[in-house]
Amino acid sequence: MNEQFVIEILDKLKSGELSEYYVKNEDFMEFRQVLVKREDFKHFRGISQRGGDVLYRYTLDPRS
Repeated sequence: MNEQFVIEILDKLKSGELSEYYVKNEDFMEFRQVLVKREDFKHFRGISQRGGDVLYRYTLDPRS
């Protein structure tokens, strides 16, 4: 999973083109490193799944 791919996924979540994106445990750290650099980082909600996977969604209201 490269940085450009992650940026594309995050942009699609933000635009509503994707409603959610499932990140496998082995890709989590690479995905998160790109995510935390974004200004709209707090709009992304990660919901942990069994086995360490995470389901990401974009929310209009940032979390606190």
